[in-house]
Amino acid sequence: MVKGPKDQAVSERLPVARVAVDISLAHLDRPFDYLVPARLDQAAVPGCRVRVRFAGQLVDGYLLERTETSEHQGKLARLERVTSPEPVLTPEIFDLARAVADRYAGTLADVLRLAIPPRHAAAERDAPQAGTSPAPLPGRPEPGSWSRYPAGAAFLAGLAEGRPVRAAWSALPGSAQPGQEWPAEIAVAAATTAAADRGVVIVVPDARDLDRVDVALTEAAVDHVCLAADLGPAERYRRWLAVRRGLVRVVAGTRGAMFAPVARLGLVVLWDDGDDLHAEPRAPYPHAREVLALRAHRTGAAALIGGFARTTELTQLVAGGWARPLVGGAEALRQVAPRVRAAPDEAELARDAAAMTARLPSLALRTARGGLVQGPVLVQVPRRGYLAAVACARCRAQARCATCAGPLEIAGSHGTPGCRWCGALATDWACAHCGSGQLRALVTGAARTAEELGRAFPGVPVRTSGGQHVLAAVPAEPALVIATPGAEPVAHGGYAAALLLDGWALLGRPSLRAAEEALRRWLNAAALVRPAAPVVVLAEAALPAVQALIRWDPVTFSERELAERAELGFPPAVRMAAVTGSPEAVSDFVGAATLPDRAEVLGPVPGGYGGAGGPPVRGGGLGGVVPPEISRALIRIRRRDGLELARALHAAQATRSARKDGGAVRVQLDPAEVA
Repeated sequence: MVKGPKDQAVSERLPVARVAVDISLAHLDRPFDYLVPARLDQAAVPGCRVRVRFAGQLVDGYLLERTETSEHQGKLARLERVTSPEPVLTPEIFDLARAVADRYAGTLADVLRLAIPPRHAAAERDAPQAGTSPAPLPGRPEPGSWSRYPAGAAFLAGLAEGRPVRAAWSALPGSAQPGQEWPAEIAVAAATTAAADRGVVIVVPDARDLDRVDVALTEAAVDHVCLAADLGPAERYRRWLAVRRGLVRVVAGTRGAMFAPVARLGLVVLWDDGDDLHAEPRAPYPHAREVLALRAHRTGAAALIGGFARTTELTQLVAGGWARPLVGGAEALRQVAPRVRAAPDEAELARDAAAMTARLPSLALRTARGGLVQGPVLVQVPRRGYLAAVACARCRAQARCATCAGPLEIAGSHGTPGCRWCGALATDWACAHCGSGQLRALVTGAARTAEELGRAFPGVPVRTSGGQHVLAAVPAEPALVIATPGAEPVAHGGYAAALLLDGWALLGRPSLRAAEEALRRWLNAAALVRPAAPVVVLAEAALPAVQALIRWDPVTFSERELAERAELGFPPAVRMAAVTGSPEAVSDFVGAATLPDRAEVLGPVPGGYGGAGGPPVRGGGLGGVVPPEISRALIRIRRRDGLELARALHAAQATRSARKDGGAVRVQLDPAEVA
């Protein structure tokens, strides 16, 4: 036994603790060795939280393992204390966190902050202890609506047998038939896996989707917990501990649940993987699809990833042989799909020559009128607010803020124009080009649309869903439901019709993913409509995304998108990193990084102002707007060399942090937007 002060005697059993210190500096992204005092011998177990002294300060950390010796040649400091003997970091989650950090050129500390919730002492004390018997295994359920998929029975059989079956799921609509909706199909897959005594992790985009999955799992008699940010720290930690202690086999949640420490993991599920809510906004910016795919691959678990649309990333996994398509049969699709028309088409133009320029052509109004006889009608509007953008009434130039040059908007029918970026009011606005003070609508929002439709259909209830006021469901009575994408409420029995307005606003976005994202939003809305009910999309019928919606064929569209991106060298056919910061910092970073020979650097180029080409930031001491100039460089490389690029970028960050270089640089691999 190593001697010191009486209370600092070192443990005779495995006296060295390897600790992952909670410090995000890249050059310190490795474990550090500490001595275990004899008084902490019993509490210092692998996976527990500890406090250690690092660079003269007390910091948190996780005890990874205990060993007999250390490779460190100098004197080792001692653990200050064990914050809690609860082993919150499992070996599987540690390995996963390390792999995620390596994939995204991040640090282990950043990933562990995403993976493990903050401790709540009372919840830890009161939660059921490990060793308590979990709920009895459920019986294997009937396939139910999985029979609509030719490969559905084989997929469920693979889950029951514990095989790593991995499916790229193109879900069929089922809003009109109970038990055929996507939450019910996920519940059947989860129950089948749980019946084989395997764990399940289900990740959905938002709380509304989570509520639907919660109801479906409850109806399927699957014992589970839901993890979401709105639970509050104590309740969320209590539920997380129940999972960690092996008391619950099935976990459903939003993005953070992708790291849930489920034992004997047998299935990971990700619904609507194209939703941007699945992308973590905190470093190292992992995406739930990549984390769950990596987790399934490392643990030998099955995977069910998909939605009504198909992302190019999922198609890439299919093309690489990692997953197989799971699509509905042709006859089953004909029985449940709505009838989609694009407006204006040739027949409509022959009837109404003004349909080419009208925001609500006569076909859309006739469809809404006919649908209201049968039930509620859904109207999807790409932008929330009243007038999301305005222009000069004389010269048509977009109206911009005199303070920061941001776009102006009008929040109400008699509102004063205001800046979307800095919030300044433009009470005496005048066009910088022609001097006119008159404005016209450029982009109409959901509130203005509700106002217009309310006048067109007097006496019909108008409900809005979007922004801070999102409806979960609406009754089956006739009503106009105006919703922004992603905020469409579920209608009991399905909508009688749907109008998808302003398709140009979705398709015209300056984004590589504009068409893919437009199709995803359209399909999600159209899937809420009754079988064979009319859906009108206001977009050019010849466009590939519109044709994919009309034929309900997201797979072919995604395969075409992937082929085009592969030819042009865009993600996901390649891996790409975005380096963002001040022009000097980005240039220095890219110039100093030892990149692989096959890496191609695009830029740096000016990226606008603010955080990442967005609006300016307030500050500067004078109450004004300080627009810090931002530069951005893109680095692309073959997919097979992606880890090599990530290591090079991590090493460059480590060099900067060790030298304490000024100017923050954000490194993001596989960014959602590259244009």
